[in-house]
Amino acid sequence: MKIEAVIIDDEENNIDNLRQILQQNCPNVIIVDTAKNADEGYSIIVKHNPDLVFLDIEMPVKNGIDLLKSLPKHNFEIIFVTAFAKYGIQAVKFAAIDYLLKPINVDELKEAINRAEQKRAQKKQNLQLENLMQLLQQQQPKSEHRIALPTARETRFAKTEEIIRCESSNNYTTFYFITGEKLLVSKPIYEYEEILSDYHFIRCHQSHLVNRKYIKSWVKEDGGYLLLDDKTQIPVSRQKKETLKELLMK
Repeated sequence: MKIEAVIIDDEENNIDNLRQILQQNCPNVIIVDTAKNADEGYSIIVKHNPDLVFLDIEMPVKNGIDLLKSLPKHNFEIIFVTAFAKYGIQAVKFAAIDYLLKPINVDELKEAINRAEQKRAQKKQNLQLENLMQLLQQQQPKSEHRIALPTARETRFAKTEEIIRCESSNNYTTFYFITGEKLLVSKPIYEYEEILSDYHFIRCHQSHLVNRKYIKSWVKEDGGYLLLDDKTQIPVSRQKKETLKELLMK
């Protein structure tokens, strides 16, 4: 399946480099146009209605996020391309949207395009991108923020306050909800530790991440463990005890 794409980056050499990598490694991706600033990017997206947008986050005057906010609709897949692992990246991870750090890794690029192609075949409106826009525009209280959780069958959008805890299993993470439901996600727990740190989640053990809202008590016997509202016992590692004490006292 052919994928029509545009590249938006303020540096010409970055555009040329990405175009060359795509031609050599991803022949199904057809670059229909390029732009070197947000205003030009707006015009080519509206003109071509592309399947996929490669977008640099950091650009002068208006950045990539400003461009997305200005668009009336987001009926395309997107892969952010940036030299900085800072601005907006936490929100991008929260919304489970692909991003690539410069210099571009070809294998990561191929994987990102494959995911975009699969999602494109399933729908027209990009729900993950819509979720990101709501997060960045801060139109909702944090209690209403929904984290995107990609599973083998779908991407689930879950309110963070409905998640009791996360448990690691190698490169997978199981999410436990207040409804009693469990959800297996194909990402390691350390990624969610960073993403959920602003939502009152505490890493108390190498394999466990807990929403402090559901911690009933810290039991000191048997090496120490957290007792949750649902009576689950979560171990506390020796290395995490002091950090955990500080966090729970806040």
